[in-house]
Order: sequence, then structure tokens, then C-alpha cells
Amino acid sequence: MGKMKTMDGNTAAAYISYAFTDVAAIFPITPSSPMAEHVDEWVAQGKLNIFGQKVKVMEMQSEAGAAGAVHGSLQSGALTTTYTASQGLLLMIPNMYKIAGELLPGVFHVSARALAANSLNIFGDHQDVMACRQTGFALLAESSVQQVMDLSAVAHLTAIKSRVPFLNFFDGFRTSHEVQKIETLDYADLAKLVDYDAVDAFRRRGLNPDHPCVRGTAQNPDIYFQEREVVNSYYDTLPDMVEECMGEMTKLTGREYHLFNYYGAPDADRMIIAMGSVCDAIEETIDYLNAKGEKVGLLNVHLYRPFSLKHFFKYIPKTVNKIAVLDRTKEIGSIGEPLFLDVKNAYYGKENAPVIVGGRYGLGSKDVVPGHIAVVYDNLKAETPKDGFTISIVDDVTNLSLPLGEDIDTTPAGTIACKFWGLGADGTVGANKSAIKIIGDKTDLYAQAYFAYDSKKSGGITVSHLRFGKSPIKSPYLVNKADYVACHNQSYVYKYNVLEGLKKGGKFMLNCVWTPEELDEKLPAFMKRFIAENNVEFYTLDAVKIAQEIGLGGRINMIMQSAFFKLSNVIPLETALAYLKEEVVKSYGKKGQKIVDMNNAAIDMGVEAIVKIDVPASWKDAVDAVTEEAKVPEFINKIVVPMNRQEGDKLPVSAFVGMEDGTFPCGTSAYEKRGVAIEVPEWLADKCIQCNQCSYVCPHASIRPVLATDEEVANAPEGFVVKPATGAKGLNFRKKRWS
Repeated sequence: MGKMKTMDGNTAAAYISYAFTDVAAIFPITPSSPMAEHVDEWVAQGKLNIFGQKVKVMEMQSEAGAAGAVHGSLQSGALTTTYTASQGLLLMIPNMYKIAGELLPGVFHVSARALAANSLNIFGDHQDVMACRQTGFALLAESSVQQVMDLSAVAHLTAIKSRVPFLNFFDGFRTSHEVQKIETLDYADLAKLVDYDAVDAFRRRGLNPDHPCVRGTAQNPDIYFQEREVVNSYYDTLPDMVEECMGEMTKLTGREYHLFNYYGAPDADRMIIAMGSVCDAIEETIDYLNAKGEKVGLLNVHLYRPFSLKHFFKYIPKTVNKIAVLDRTKEIGSIGEPLFLDVKNAYYGKENAPVIVGGRYGLGSKDVVPGHIAVVYDNLKAETPKDGFTISIVDDVTNLSLPLGEDIDTTPAGTIACKFWGLGADGTVGANKSAIKIIGDKTDLYAQAYFAYDSKKSGGITVSHLRFGKSPIKSPYLVNKADYVACHNQSYVYKYNVLEGLKKGGKFMLNCVWTPEELDEKLPAFMKRFIAENNVEFYTLDAVKIAQEIGLGGRINMIMQSAFFKLSNVIPLETALAYLKEEVVKSYGKKGQKIVDMNNAAIDMGVEAIVKIDVPASWKDAVDAVTEEAKVPEFINKIVVPMNRQEGDKLPVSAFVGMEDGTFPCGTSAYEKRGVAIEVPEWLADKCIQCNQCSYVCPHASIRPVLATDEEVANAPEGFVVKPATGAKGLNFRKKRWS
């Protein structure tokens, strides 16, 4: 077996796919791009696949081009792979029909993602893969990073053996970008599982001028139908092949896999059927509910196409009398979502069939927590459970949503949860990735990390969600009960409720320029009340000052990271600092000793610069300042302000009545002033050469050049600084900063 390694789902899929791939035809699309990037990087490093060769990587000019290249490469007898998602996958559908129809054993690894409908969403759900279920590809789903490592191999091995191409998928971002400590598979072990006779037969079928044949013919009504039916036997035998391959994987890993895995009470009366990362949240909820005397279970769907009835019924307890099927997609106009309809059809005509209802969840990466799952089980207790429901949102228009439910805590004892509020490009995410790798790879602790971004990239908000513990961590949802919260940008205290979810007695670290005495004046009243009422241990640190002193500019990541290790006590401080400095050499060693020394200094100074704040008892009674509410359009107050505060999750469906087609008014960014800059530039008139490069490069078009006449200057207010305009007699030059 391989080693325990800390990695995300994309890395796990890339690692496995590299082993079985001759050619990778690629085109980037979020969140699948890192898979192809890893493969390309490993080629450059000289990594060999199980056939003793480097992968041939071809980057095309579109997803359709990549799919066409996959098709052609497979026809030449090369085992070929691609990586894609969302609209990129949809552009491959025409070629997918051809690849499946011609029984070519390719594998598409898909970090399943939402589709652009009335708006674009780059985050995860199953809308893209569900649009491919009719292509003839086998669809194999995973729920966690470890499952991606194990079952991606099943996709490749079975494609080779069965000749049926596989679409291997897992939830975009939630699994593709979630970092977990997992057990890797050794290439030597994987090589032993390959059907080399099937590989040889595939290679010999490749189009070759030495033994020519014709493929891709056009057929008339006389034989087309028969040709479509003659492949049935390949699909009839496929489920048993997958089950057999999963059995081999179970022998190799000790982790039990079936086409449908059951989890829960052996005598369950209620059950959920689902696939993807939500299954881990469901398992956590099952443990919680069954410990309280309930009898509930889960059927986790791995092989979704072909849908094998023989295997479907194999592990479902006979005691189950009510089933809720959860789909992470929306098929408008259908009487139900795809998985729900398949389950209904499976039970059609069976005696004593259970009551079956369906629901939607998690579109566009909408978070689903155990409290939402508990409500699904509660719904099944009703004599007539609600059907066609939604969870985790408030639908007050068509009234399809189940109640949000109580906030239950399913976290295993000993798990530490941490949350870091950062600014895109300030180094917070990178530093947290280092922390996770240190804890995951260097200690016996299990680790999980997920990084929530807004879509503004550099300069946008990032929230890092980290968990550490002595037992494996499931929890495929954002940290909502934190032991430690760090806020790396002081302007956030006015814009977001950064303390939301911090436990009583938890620790809060704020990077700010304020002295302890200034905090009473500067902190909002709601924060002061929360800190005092919940006995929060409050610390501050002026990381910006330290970073500027040692020459790091706005890169405060190492300073905040060393402070985290000191306050969190996840591992001994001296050990943590030594590991951090090792990571500095790995990350920055090529940039020279000076950069290494600066980062090492940041680590040492971060530990020393922490200030513990004595929280006054008066903070419990802090009163909110009365501010005059700005007159802004209703749309801004109703939609934009909650979104800007990271509270869009709380908006009900009714908030969007009138904008069903996705239309937004223009100019909403004017109400998004975030105040995140460390410094504000000033125009130095005496040094200005009027080159206008500052206006040219300003990403927000906020530095504007202005020409003023002598008369305008004479009538201008005090402080209106100008200098004679070069090459324009009678005009005066000025830089205006729009705020």
C-alpha cells in the first residue's frame, strides 16, 4: 500500500489517472484545471505511468477540441483521459456519444459543477454529469477524497476490461478542492490489477494502415436500430465487472466498496439515497440520530450508470418503509429529479414497496449541514411525507422547502475546528495549505481543509475552514462551530460577522493596527457583546506593521500562521515552527536566502507580537452606534448588502421575485466599497512627470487624470493641487483619486 498523504480530490484523481494514461487531451475549466496541471507537472518531472512511460499531454483550444482529440487518440489505440466540468463537459457530449458508441475505453474525470442558467456559478453540483447520463458512458461517483483515490482506479481498470468509457465524478470544490489526509495507492499494486489481455486487444483494435478498416460510417433505417441494440450485452455485464473490481480494491485497501454502499442501522425504518459528498454529512447525521435511538440509514450510489437493480436491492434493509432520494440537480419540467425517478422505477410493481419521496439540495455548492439532513429524516416520519422538496433554503414562493431544522453538533470529540478570514492574495490560503500539510504529513492527526472564495479572486474575501482530529474527519461542509477564528483584515469587523459560529470559550485573533485601548472605540458593539457574553479569548496582532518592517509588504501569511500555531496548541509550538521554516525553504528557497530569512523572521516575530486583550465587563452592555441609513435603491438593500456581508445564504426565494431571468441593475459595484487596502495612494505633484501610467494600470479606474483651465483653478477650493500641463499652454494637470 501507499503512504498517508495530504492532498485534495483533484490531486487524487490526477495521481490515479496518470498511472493508466497514455495520452491526456486537456482544456482548462474551473474546478477541474488542477487535475491536468498536476499531470503536466509530473510529465515535466519525468514521472512514469504503470506502462513505464511519461503521459503525452496535449492542450487543445476548446473543450470540444479536447473531446475530439480524446476520440481520435482512443481510435489509434492509446489509453486516453481528459478532465473537465460544467459547460466544458456539455461541449464534449457529441464526442461522448461517439466514444461510447465505438466502445472506446476512455475516462473523463469530472469535478461536477453547476451550469450557467440565469446566472453563472463556478461551484459544485451534479447538473453537468446528469446531462450526460444518456450518452452511453458509465457514471461512477465518489463522496470523499479517499474514495476518489480508490474508485478512480476502478473507473480506469473497468473501462479497459469492459470497453465501456467512464465518466468518473466527484463534487466540484467540495471534494475536488477539499484537502484531506488519505492513504495513497501504490502504482506497483495497481499494475497487478490491470487486464493486460484487454489492453493488448484494445491496442490491436487501433486504426492502423497496416490492417485498415472503416469506422464512423453513416447508416440508413435498415440497420441503425439493430446497431444500437447489439451493444446491450456490454452494459449488462458491466455492473458485475465494476463490483468485481471494487472487490479487488477492498482486498487491497481494507475499505469496502460496492455499487451501492449501505450505512446505518441494520433494521432501519427510514433511509436516504444519495451520491457525492453529501453522503459523508448523512453518515455523520446517522451516527448522531441512531445514538439517540432512531433507526435510519443511507444508500450511497457509486455506479449510477448502468443502474443495476440486482445490486441496488442487495444491501437495503427489509425493514425500510420510507425512502427520501436526494438529487444535487434541477431538471426543470420533469416530474422528479433523475436519481429519484430511477429509484421510483426500481420499486415499480414491487409488493410492499416503501413510500418514496424526492428532494433537491446543494445547487451551486449551497452548504448542507447535519441539521438539514435530520429534517429529511423527520419529514419521513410524517404519514404523507413532503415530496419534491428542497433543503437548506427558505422557499416562501412555491413553498417546497423543508424547515431549516435545529443546529445539531455531530463533530467527533477531540476535533478542533478553525476559521480564517483572509484577503485574496494576502497569503492566507497558501499558509493554511502549508499548515494542513504539516499537520497531516508530519503528525498522527487527521486533517481537513476547505477554502471558500468569493468570485473576485485577488482582493476578494477568502475564508479557510480547517479541522484537525485523532479520528478521520468527514464533515463536508463549512466550519460552523469553531474553536479558533482569525481575522486577517481589520476592515472585515465592520463588514462581516466574523465571529459567527465561534464556540463559547473559543479563541479570536484579529490582525489590526489598533492598540488595546483603541479597541473599545473601534470595535462594533455587536462584536464586543459577543466576545464578552461568550467568554472569548481575544488576541490582536499588528501583522501589517511587522510585514512592512521586514520587507514583506502585504504578505502577512507567515506571521499569522505562527500566531495560529502558538494559540491553537494543535501541535507543540517548537515543532510547528521548525516545520514552518522547512516549508519556507521548500516554497521560497529558489528565490534566494534573503526571501527565506524574511519569512523566517516573520515566523519568529509573529509568535512574539501577540497581544492578549483583557475584555472589560462593560462590553456585555455595549450599545450599537446610531447611524443614519444611507438612501440607496431597494435592490441594493434587499439583495446586494446581504450578499456583500456574506449573508446571501439567508435570503429567501421571495427576495428574487421579479428577477427570475437573472437580470440585475447596472452600477451595483458602487455599493461594494470594501475598504480592504492597507494603504491609500496619494499623488505627489512635485514628482509627477505626467506619464499617466498610474491611471493606465489602476485596476479600478479610480486614479483619473484631469486638465483644468486657469479660471477653474482660480475658483477651485483650497487643497486643489495642480501643476502646469506639459505641452498644453493655459491648462493645468491634476490627479484625482475617486473614492
